[in-house]
Amino acid sequence: MKRNSINFIITIVLAIILSQFLPWWSIMLASFISALSIRLKKSAVFFVPFLAITLFWIAYAFYLGNANDFILAKKIAVLLPLGGNEYLLMLVTGIVGGIAAGISALFGKQVSLLVTSK
Repeated sequence: MKRNSINFIITIVLAIILSQFLPWWSIMLASFISALSIRLKKSAVFFVPFLAITLFWIAYAFYLGNANDFILAKKIAVLLPLGGNEYLLMLVTGIVGGIAAGISALFGKQVSLLVTSK
């Protein structure tokens, strides 16, 4: 449980720092680095970075959308089959980012196993 919490915090901190300098894929780099540094077991390898980045992207989307009263989010939610619901758009955004981070963490775990097996 302690490793899960540490990996969660490291993933979010790295994602915040890297997102200041890199594009959207910086979350994948953050989860890759956290998976290399802190080894998790079984499904936690995917789900801990998934939850970390999902929460980060939902909070960040809310922060950005709140600054302009969700005008752009409402327009994009109309274009997608979301019925104009900006909160559902934020949830979908977070899930997409979480899936990308989880897959990247799985790759980081496989790389660490490959490096340590030799």
